[in-house]
Amino acid sequence: MTMANLDTVADGLDFAALLEASLSGEGLSRGDNVTGAVLSVDSQGLIIDVGWKRDGIVSRRDIERLGMNPEDFKVGDDIDVIIMRLEDEEGNLLLSVSQARQGEDWKHAEALLNNGEVFEGTVIEANKGGLIVPFGNLRGFVPASHVVDLPRGLGDDDRRNYMMNFVGQQVQVKVIEVNRKRRRLVFSQRDAMRGSREARKDVLLDELKEGDVRKGIVSGLRDFGAFVDLGGADGLIHISELAWHRVKHPKELLNVGDEVDVYVLRLDAEGKRIGLSLKRLQKNPWAIVEEMYHVGQLVEGTVSRVAQFGAFVSLEPGIEALLHTSQLAETPTEDARILVGEGQKLLMRIISIEADKQRLGLSLKEVGDEERTRWQDKHSVEAENQVQLAQ
Repeated sequence: MTMANLDTVADGLDFAALLEASLSGEGLSRGDNVTGAVLSVDSQGLIIDVGWKRDGIVSRRDIERLGMNPEDFKVGDDIDVIIMRLEDEEGNLLLSVSQARQGEDWKHAEALLNNGEVFEGTVIEANKGGLIVPFGNLRGFVPASHVVDLPRGLGDDDRRNYMMNFVGQQVQVKVIEVNRKRRRLVFSQRDAMRGSREARKDVLLDELKEGDVRKGIVSGLRDFGAFVDLGGADGLIHISELAWHRVKHPKELLNVGDEVDVYVLRLDAEGKRIGLSLKRLQKNPWAIVEEMYHVGQLVEGTVSRVAQFGAFVSLEPGIEALLHTSQLAETPTEDARILVGEGQKLLMRIISIEADKQRLGLSLKEVGDEERTRWQDKHSVEAENQVQLAQ
């Protein structure tokens, strides 16, 4: 190849890359991991003999990445280094101790990623985006989306404050991403906790029996029910099992952190589900309904919900009775929502009781005008008395 051809090729390539390619033919290449001997130690770094035509340099900055100083090394020490550049602008062979030591940490991280093992580390930094957890000579990151129990809807300042509470704490995490090129090591606290809780749930499912009564701590409230921590694993109280009366949302009865006694209602070992109940530990009001009520009795109740066919009315203690559209007024109506509304207090007469089927029928039209007037007058007096007491 002529000199002109060489110049043409060189024009299209990075000169530094060509230089390193030519030098690599002499025994070393960029990225090689080699062992060398410390020849000199000073405040600027180390000079290392790697058995090449030139000695290599490890900068002070590279050593400080390990939390060390050049003075921590001694002349004659053998150390592992990685070739960073075969020749810089000043002709130096550049080496890295930190990246050589990190190489083992990357291998360890990859092993944890592959086998799914849990790693325990200490949080050293935090911001609104997540947590920093050292991993050997590397820094792992736990994104906020993988932090356990992070409340939703927090502003930037509140999220940062929440994260700062983790600094100095030990946390269990799983490796979910290892990318050496981008120097990304990502952890998940959520995945680690899920694994340990699943293991604990398996143990609990073996220990528990349907009908057991256990103590637990309310760990979460949802529209459909409440989660209760039974000691490392959660069971669910469905909203229908919170009380004998109708409950719109679990927050009406429970708060996160409450200690409660729960009844083990059902166990699903295959699906790993634990069904719990609160109401099964309370006396079923339908068992005593015939002792408390009788047909023809006048009762006061509050409309809990309304449908086209009628209204459901809450009576004490936790009885939900039906006021059918046919019993609302002498003049028939096709939609109960026209005449009554949720939260309205009514005086009604009991027209049927079927305790075995948990049914109690009410009538509004069977209440006489005189009875209704006396009831309204009584409530008016009570309301006036409350106003006077408030004044």
